[in-house]
Amino acid sequence: MNLGQMFLVGFDGCVLDRSHWLTAALQQSPPGGVILFDRNVDGSVQNFSSPVQLRNLTGQLRELAAEPLLIAVDQEGGKVRRLKERDGFPATRSAAELGKTSPERSTVPAASAMAATLAQHGINFNLAPVADLNLNPASPIIARWERSFSHDAAQAAAHCRAFIEAHHHQGIACCLKHFPGHGSARSDTHLGFVDITKDWQEVELDPYRLLIAEGLADAVMTAHVTHRGVEPNNLPVTLSPAVVTGLLRERLSFDGVIVTDDLQMKAVTDRYGYQEAVQRAVLAGADLLIVGNNLVRNPDALNEGIAAVQELLDNGAATEERIQASLRRIAELKEKINGERTW
Repeated sequence: MNLGQMFLVGFDGCVLDRSHWLTAALQQSPPGGVILFDRNVDGSVQNFSSPVQLRNLTGQLRELAAEPLLIAVDQEGGKVRRLKERDGFPATRSAAELGKTSPERSTVPAASAMAATLAQHGINFNLAPVADLNLNPASPIIARWERSFSHDAAQAAAHCRAFIEAHHHQGIACCLKHFPGHGSARSDTHLGFVDITKDWQEVELDPYRLLIAEGLADAVMTAHVTHRGVEPNNLPVTLSPAVVTGLLRERLSFDGVIVTDDLQMKAVTDRYGYQEAVQRAVLAGADLLIVGNNLVRNPDALNEGIAAVQELLDNGAATEERIQASLRRIAELKEKINGERTW
């Protein structure tokens, strides 16, 4: 049982030489995937700064990996995209702009062009679209960055549907985010603790409910927000069994891959050590854990994460059946990408 499959890891470097920690990991205990960034938070290049560089890196990743690999980016469009015009990639439009007209007129052509670009450069997992509703115009992380398609749940779901179907045509999986809804929040979980108890609305579940019922939710990303109405222990959603398992898995009947937002964001790191965060996320019900190594550098994160999950198995806190369920969901997602299963 390769526990590395439960991690989506970031790394520094545009090329993987023999001395790079990821080179050995891809052969010995390959992660489920990697997440790529164009720049570090300090502005330096992290993984690529040109189309040729990106194609070469994704080709190398596929060659080195002992198992099929998820190669992920955040390519929402507009202000949130890793493949930028300054580096020679096509321009994209924000969800807010696309949401002003019908999906057929806006999101279908825009997402089709985006997906074609990702496929041409070796990306097979887009951590998008955003299913958050634009309920707080002052939101510093959703509205400010024009990441939401609409304040209306049906309209947001329609654009997400068009976005996802365009990616499926190119063999690319998508990830809805940020469950159970970040659009009403007043703060940014990158920067610290965010409580949505007084602001969150039940309607924020509707895009997820609709797309899950239609079989279009390949994966769902959990937010690090806290909602005391559904999480009595004041845990971030990512670490909450009541929300991840109780609400998403059981109430909404989602059996796809549950992905955590980056475990190195301050909403988590300000309150939990890395290994405790990994264990809490797994116990909450997450399948695939993001460790971006962009906000924080930890080249040992994969090994430490594997050890943390193994400890859960060793002490009986998690059963082998529970972990195998996560590995199954991740494997099935890869089979869809590789054409071995239908979407």
